[in-house]
This record gives sequence, structure tokens and C-alpha cells, in this order.
Amino acid sequence: MQRPNQRGFRTVQGPPPGGIRTKKYQLDKEKYTKMALVKVWRHDWWYALVPLVLLLLPAVFSFSWWWVAAAVVVTILFVLLRSAQVMGVTQIEQGNPLFEKLTYEIDNRQILMKRNEREGMAMNWDMIRKAQVKSDAYLLWLQPAADAQLPTGWKGWVARNFETPVFIHLPFRIFNSANDIRLMENILRRKNLLPAAPTTPS
Repeated sequence: MQRPNQRGFRTVQGPPPGGIRTKKYQLDKEKYTKMALVKVWRHDWWYALVPLVLLLLPAVFSFSWWWVAAAVVVTILFVLLRSAQVMGVTQIEQGNPLFEKLTYEIDNRQILMKRNEREGMAMNWDMIRKAQVKSDAYLLWLQPAADAQLPTGWKGWVARNFETPVFIHLPFRIFNSANDIRLMENILRRKNLLPAAPTTPS
């Protein structure tokens, strides 16, 4: 999937007038892990049923505790491996920029993730798949990697079918005013990352 790369930090310009500049913020790795695991298991919970059902089928016709034990063990191993895949984002070098202390500068063109006034990385809006508005934050989910970027063979199959979610977490508290929060939401709607606001009947 497309992730910020540490080598992508370089000298950048600030946002044009009318853009948003946030306070510095660092996403905690433990917080990311909890949110990513919730996302994955809400979507992929049924995958864990596949080994459980397949290994319990023989026990239906010829009951044996060995089949039951094997089904439980393989299911637990699958859950642990899938969870470890998600948690691995916090350990690899490519994921490091997600957990640095950054200032975000946001406008209609891009999102700038800035370490300081000289170093930053630009992320175009087409790298964002969708946005969510939580009770206390915006979540911007990144696009998965294109097929050409995936490894070949079984590693590519795993990456394609067991996606690891990567997101930018922007708590409301890092915005400098309520007007910046409204502007952020308007930008997301213009980019079709949020549904259009309902019109007020005249």
C-alpha cells in the first residue's frame, strides 16, 4: 500500500492563503494499533471462520477431539498472524513517518506533513481513499498499493487479500480554531471523501 516514506521528507513550501495549519501532533503507536485492529476485524472476522469450519467438518462425520483441537489451534494462529501483520506497520521503517511529531498543512492541492519549517512530505489527495469523521478526529485512510507495487508470488497474494490499513489521524484538538475544522470538512467534501452536506430546505 502507499505509505509515507522517510526518504520523502524534503524542503517544502507552506500552504497558500486559505489553507489549514495544525498544531504539532504525534500518533501513538498503541493507539494506531488498536484502531487498525478494530478496522481489520470488523471487515475480516469471517476469515477466521474458514479454518475453523474446514477442520471441524471431519469431526461431524467421525468425531475426534484431535480435529477440534486442530481447528481451534489453526484459527488462533490465523488470528495472531493477521494481527501481527497489522501491528507490523509500527515496526517497519516505511511506517515511521506516521508516528513522528508533525505539523499538518492542508489545502485543496495536498496535505503537507512537516517535521519542521524546512523538512516535510507532500501527499496528494488522490492518495487518500476515504475519510471518516469520528467523535473527536478525522481519519484519512490511504489508498492500497497498486498491483504493480506488490511483490510477486504468495507474498503478493497475501498483500492483495489481507490489506493492512494505514491512516492519518487528525484529532480536532490539533486544529487552531472551529473555522479550521469546518474548512477541513469542506475540503473533504469537495474531494468526495465525505458525503455532501444535506441542504437546508428553504
